[in-house]
Amino acid sequence: MTNQVEGNTGRTIQSVKIAFNIIDVIQERQNVGVTELSNELGHSKSTIHSHLQTLVDREIVVPEEDRYRLSLRILDMASHVQDQVGNYEVIEKEVEELAMDTNEIAQFGIEEYGRVSYLCKSRGPKAVETASRVGTQQPMYATSLGKTILAHLPAERQDRIIADCSFERQTEKTITNPGELRDELETIVERGYGIDNEENIHGLRCVSAPVRSGDAVLGAISISGPTSRFTDDRLHNELADHVLRAANVIELNTRYS
Repeated sequence: MTNQVEGNTGRTIQSVKIAFNIIDVIQERQNVGVTELSNELGHSKSTIHSHLQTLVDREIVVPEEDRYRLSLRILDMASHVQDQVGNYEVIEKEVEELAMDTNEIAQFGIEEYGRVSYLCKSRGPKAVETASRVGTQQPMYATSLGKTILAHLPAERQDRIIADCSFERQTEKTITNPGELRDELETIVERGYGIDNEENIHGLRCVSAPVRSGDAVLGAISISGPTSRFTDDRLHNELADHVLRAANVIELNTRYS
């Protein structure tokens, strides 16, 4: 019989949770054995092995001698997820052009589960590397993309996300309370774009613009770079103009596609 446990949001299936926890560890370590998974996840080797065998049968993981890695089916799944986002090709093109035009990192994010998820990322010739990757998530209150999306969400959804925020300090400049965040969201709406002023990563600033379809916000597009190049003047003028123009192109293509 399938083991079920009560979760905060309803009934959850424990075996499914174990399987996805295994996938998470394999993704993080790339190549891992049964003993490592057992020690990491706190389940017996027999339990881990049974779940791995199921994942192998479904061709989600690949056995290599006594270790396991994720299969290329994950890439196929990822491409299907991208296809579900309207005008993904337009978004990808604008992100790439934005990176080349500014020489920095350009990204597009959407909201999922109260966090910002990265859909696209492109690096310009002078870009500094960041920890964000396509498919990863960051807190909305500490990122330019997240705050910009949050500022344009329906009031009920916005309130729910803020109520659920843990407000963990990422740097000394991170917003750490709901009142300060709401003030920032009002500024973003009035100004038309959002800013991350070293709130998520030391030495990194970011500017982003919302991408909307009517009253709905589809996501946001951003440019990130070091504080040495992202001066106040460049951030609020040249770079803000870049993300606003890119957002407008995506909106127009969405409206008339």
